[in-house]
Amino acid sequence: MKFSLTGKIAFITGAGSGIGRSIATVLAEQGAHSVVLDIDENAAGETAKRIDEAGGKASAAGCDVTDQDKLRDTVHALAAELGGMHIMVNNAGVSHIGDVLKTSEEDLDRVYQVNVKGVYNGLKVAVEHMVEQGGGVIVNMASLVSKMAVADRFAYSMSKGAVLTMTLSVARDYIDRKIRCNCICPARVHTPFVDNYLKQNYPGREAEMFETLSKSSPIGRMCRPEEVANLALYLCSDEAEFVTGAAYDIDGGMSSLL
Repeated sequence: MKFSLTGKIAFITGAGSGIGRSIATVLAEQGAHSVVLDIDENAAGETAKRIDEAGGKASAAGCDVTDQDKLRDTVHALAAELGGMHIMVNNAGVSHIGDVLKTSEEDLDRVYQVNVKGVYNGLKVAVEHMVEQGGGVIVNMASLVSKMAVADRFAYSMSKGAVLTMTLSVARDYIDRKIRCNCICPARVHTPFVDNYLKQNYPGREAEMFETLSKSSPIGRMCRPEEVANLALYLCSDEAEFVTGAAYDIDGGMSSLL
């Protein structure tokens, strides 16, 4: 079976909801044991429960990616229990809307701590394990804004640009150690964040503004979390064993057709 992950142990951060939950689910559907990590332990448990009920294999743990020691302890303990770490998906992240004048120091620090330091921590812990193990696969969640300008995304763009360049660095530095490292660059994805944003900023006009945001994409709709997950599946599989140091757009034509 193509894209089989049977026997693989996959760690996914920020997998309590949204894109991370979809990735954990899709990887489990293809035979991986998905280790669901999220700062919200209850949300992580809910994802694992859904996977188990669907016939897949999953474990869950509460984990703050900004705490390197806690992340290392959690990952290494679970890897020892389950039989290794073959895949790490650094998906945990936060968003921020605003230009440079509307971005406070506190805003920037918050985005940096999760989106930059959190991914660095995930990379460091994963690479430590994979070097000793003899190889592995890492997928980082970047964004289309790491490659192009989008209005009012100053801090978020900064952080995702860092994810892109960290991906390239790890891919280059560890190519001889059989560690592949790639990133995914989505445009707007329909997640709970989008729904909450519309509810908070456009009360009573949610449906209208959802349609407006959807039509801003050349393809006429937002990306679905499972579509990002399917791309992650490819990058995690042996079918992508010649792919490293790549940044894959999944943007409905946003970067090339507008």
